[in-house]
Amino acid sequence: MSENSRFSVGIDLGTTNSVVSYLELSQCDGEHAPLQVLPIPQLTSPGLVGEKYQLPSFVYQAHESELAEGDIALPWDDSPEAVVGEIARQLGSKTPIRLVSSAKSWLCHSGVDCRSAILPVQSPEEVPRLSPFQASVDYLRHMRDAWNDQFPDDPLCDQELVITVPASFDPAARELTVEAAHTLGLRQAILLEEPQSALYSWIQASEGGWRKQAKPGDVILVVDVGGGTTDLSLIAVTEDEGNLLLNRIAIGDHILLGGDNMDLALAYVLKMKMEKEGKRLEPWQIQALMHGCRDAKETLLSDPEAQEIAVVVPSRSSSLIGGTLRTALTREEVSRTLVEGFFPKVKASDRPAAQTRSGLTTLGLPYAKDARITCHVSAFLARQVNATEELAGFNPPPDATFIHPTALLFNGGVFKSDALAQRLLEVLNNWLVEEGAPEARLLTGADLDLAVARGAAYYGYVRQGKGVRIRGGTAAAYYVGVESAMPAVPGFPPPLEALCIAPFGMEEGTGAELPHDEFGLVVGEPVRFRFFGSNVRRDDVVGTRLDYWDEDELRELNEIEVHLSSENRRPGEVVPVHLAAHVTEVGTLRLEAVATSNGERWKVEFDVRAGDVPNADEPASFDDVPENPIEFLDEEGEEGNAEGQHQEDQPAKKSLWPFNK
Repeated sequence: MSENSRFSVGIDLGTTNSVVSYLELSQCDGEHAPLQVLPIPQLTSPGLVGEKYQLPSFVYQAHESELAEGDIALPWDDSPEAVVGEIARQLGSKTPIRLVSSAKSWLCHSGVDCRSAILPVQSPEEVPRLSPFQASVDYLRHMRDAWNDQFPDDPLCDQELVITVPASFDPAARELTVEAAHTLGLRQAILLEEPQSALYSWIQASEGGWRKQAKPGDVILVVDVGGGTTDLSLIAVTEDEGNLLLNRIAIGDHILLGGDNMDLALAYVLKMKMEKEGKRLEPWQIQALMHGCRDAKETLLSDPEAQEIAVVVPSRSSSLIGGTLRTALTREEVSRTLVEGFFPKVKASDRPAAQTRSGLTTLGLPYAKDARITCHVSAFLARQVNATEELAGFNPPPDATFIHPTALLFNGGVFKSDALAQRLLEVLNNWLVEEGAPEARLLTGADLDLAVARGAAYYGYVRQGKGVRIRGGTAAAYYVGVESAMPAVPGFPPPLEALCIAPFGMEEGTGAELPHDEFGLVVGEPVRFRFFGSNVRRDDVVGTRLDYWDEDELRELNEIEVHLSSENRRPGEVVPVHLAAHVTEVGTLRLEAVATSNGERWKVEFDVRAGDVPNADEPASFDDVPENPIEFLDEEGEEGNAEGQHQEDQPAKKSLWPFNK
């Protein structure tokens, strides 16, 4: 960031909609920080540009003869690289096989290469495809260009810039988000978790009044139901020398459950209604019906006067002209389907149902198998029952079965529906009353559609030492797998330890070394690194080694296969090293192996999930967009050769094990 930045800018890179908010730093005074939302010029129909506060996160892959020259011209570009925004959403509702959506959710899908052109999935071969990463770049490019068009003397690359991500995003998804920004020259971008951003927005909107609504000992549950994910976080309020402090103490798992699921549920309600009328729908029409339900749902949730919205399903058959594929979604259908389907009354002891997966499935996102958001909330609160144990001023009941929130903050357009918001509050308070705890109160005042972007812009101001900062650090503890050095035993893999390299809450811009733990690192041939994360083991410190853990304590992240440089060494040589981990300023995690003999360094970054790691002519860094997750640095810290290649003809070896002298 330039020291002369005029603005602090926040970008909510959303699953369904993206938003840009900003504040002029010179106009801020203490906790008074006037925020604005950028009207984003975008095509609303072919050849027609309008301004909206939200940029729909969709890319439309138009047929070459579908749009005439000039139909997609924008104020800053006559021939933009991608058709995004409102026009993409509208055209895609009629031809869904050409619509790229939910790119953000794909970024955290460990089963695919996020750089491969896979979207839209299951589209015909003649439809061009994009990678989830490229779609994210396209959305960011449009917002960058819209900003630069409005503020030509203050380009976005020179402003304080914060981009939000789900709290549950794994290190690889965070890295991809940062790289998308770097690709567009936005190298100063940093990341902020969306639930934290929503709370920052609430703080900013109160202009200091939040202190009258919060008190020491409060536990704030933030429930963020977006277009693709349900994000859960807990914020504890503490006191230090009379000042209130906010501490993010827990996050939930990455739950692919949100507005997309609700749109599909509504589509099936209308499908059943139409089938009763003798109207049969093809699979591609159900996709179109889903997009129509999304628009109708948003209108019904935002307009209290609307009782029914027409939904039209496109048809390829001329015999169906005349309204035979026209139906309507009613307010009662939305309320019944969403309230009882996604927010049913459940017990505090209820958990999401586990379903056995089919052996064969089509390529798609790993959606949550249980749509009951209330069950996911109960499971999260139960896992975090001891999250406040080490905080002063907190005395949780010894017989509590879950952590007891004292306040509830909603985020996401889903909660525009009072019925949904009140149902979740009712269910939570029923749980609390059953355990003899006070009911939670609802925190109000945040804009459900714009809060995340607004909070991100405010956070940029907070980073300058102004306002109120939420203490956070890493949202989970991270571990690397260390294979035991022992003779082979038929039928049994070598025992694996999980070594803590970054504890829960490790602050950005800090690092930790394990100089007294020596390991063997294989160089010069393919090796695999296994990583794990935990959002419940908050007491582990750097160097903690686990030889056993419960299934719900640690979850395995994406395995990285690399070929570490063997310059001046024999291929396959085992090098004695110690490890060092760093949380970068932008919020991503980096692991380094440091040779004990001469200080050589091999750096492993959480990068792309790819079966093949491409060759890298240039080493990865935050100044050059990474092509490969491995960077080799020589003894003086200068960048050297880094090879990344995947060899199909031989299995990769494990990368680390205790070094036997």
